[in-house]
Formats: sequence, structure tokens, C-alpha cells
Amino acid sequence: MTYVPDSVRALERDLREIFGGRLQSVVAYGASGRSAPAGAHDDGGAHRHAHPLAHTLAITETLTADDLRACARRATKWHEAGLATPLLLAAHEFENSLDAFPLEFGAIVADHTVVSGRNPFDAATIDAADLRRACEVQARSHLLHLRQGYVEAHDNPDALAVLIVDSAPAFAGLLHNVARLQGVAADDAAAVGRHVERTLNAADTSVSDVIGLAGVNEISSADAIRIFPGYLDAVERLVKFADGWGGSR
Repeated sequence: MTYVPDSVRALERDLREIFGGRLQSVVAYGASGRSAPAGAHDDGGAHRHAHPLAHTLAITETLTADDLRACARRATKWHEAGLATPLLLAAHEFENSLDAFPLEFGAIVADHTVVSGRNPFDAATIDAADLRRACEVQARSHLLHLRQGYVEAHDNPDALAVLIVDSAPAFAGLLHNVARLQGVAADDAAAVGRHVERTLNAADTSVSDVIGLAGVNEISSADAIRIFPGYLDAVERLVKFADGWGGSR
């Protein structure tokens, strides 16, 4: 039997008190936060933790404003227990969200534990076309961010270093999603970096260099000047790869 932390069990009991028989499923999934839909686990800066938060998804028959208020009254307790705010979805919303969040729900499908109720992912399928489209959007967004950041750095190597370090976690997430699009296991960041370098036929190790910066606070200006050209080129190649993957064009 898969281990479920006591804090997650306590959250499930709280949700059961709030929703009663309307609570259909509670699922725990990866604690990195990479797979959460944009903004889903942003606690507004009020609750920051040194360690990754545990994430949960709750599927309910219905979801009302009173339900949300009841959850809000318990949110501080959940945060203090090391839990992210649970992702709450009514059943009909969940069924219609898989194509809107293929990367996020795909990651949950790949790594989750049913805490109570039925497994909502038993019959769930992530369409490959939706996954490809989401990877392309993510890659294009990252490319625009890098270009804008480079212009705003005004040829300042220190500002360029900040741009590279700050964007590294998002880049690592992008690479994991591209690997998943190809059906490649994405558990080891370094292996994912090497795989993407081979896929893109990258001329240097900029991909691995940047993915290795996730969690690093700073790099030297010399390293920034060395890494950025290959980094930008790799993201441009990722856009083209995602755009044409599987003969989509």
C-alpha cells in the first residue's frame, strides 16, 4: 500500500466534513509544483516553505461559494502542515479540463496516489495533439521571455546572469514536458537535459548547463555570457521541434 502522510489524511477528513457525500476523490501527487496548473498553488507569498509542499486534487460532485469559504477557513492549518492549497474541481469541470491542461494533468496521471474515493484518472486520456500544442505554447512563451529579458538586460552581464538563473526552473519544466511528449521517462533532470541535447542536435552543453541551474542562486557574469547564446538557440530549436512534432504541420 502506498504511504500517505498524516497531513494529507487530515486534509481528506477536512474535505469530507466540508463536502460530505459530494466528495468523489482525493488524490495526492508530486510535490515539486511543476505539474500544477498556472497559479493553482500560488499562496500569494504568505506561506513560503523551505521544502516542497505536498499537493492534492479533490473532485467533488458540486462546488459552491460556501464550500470555498469553508476551505478558506482551514487553509492556514493546511499550509502550516506543509500542504499546498488543494486543487478543487467539480466533476464536470475535471472532465472538461484534460484538454486545457494536458501537461499538468498528464504529470498527475503519471505520478499520483488515490487517498480516497475512485481514481479519477482510470478512464482519463491525454490527447497527444493537446500535449504537443501545450509544449509549443510553453516553448514559445519561454522564447519570448528570454528575448525580452535579454533586451532589458542592456548588455549588462550581471543582469543576464539573473535572467538565466531565474528562468532555469521553467526551462527544466519545459524539457521534462518535451521528454514526456516523446514518451521518455523524465525523472532525472540531467538525463532529460542530455536527451533533449541529442534530440535538438545541440552543438554545445547549454541545455544541460541551464537545467543544472534549477535551485542555484547565482552564476558569474562570465558563465552567463558563455551560456546564453546556446540557451537561446536551444529554445528556438525547441519551438521548431514542438511545432513540427508528429507531423503536426
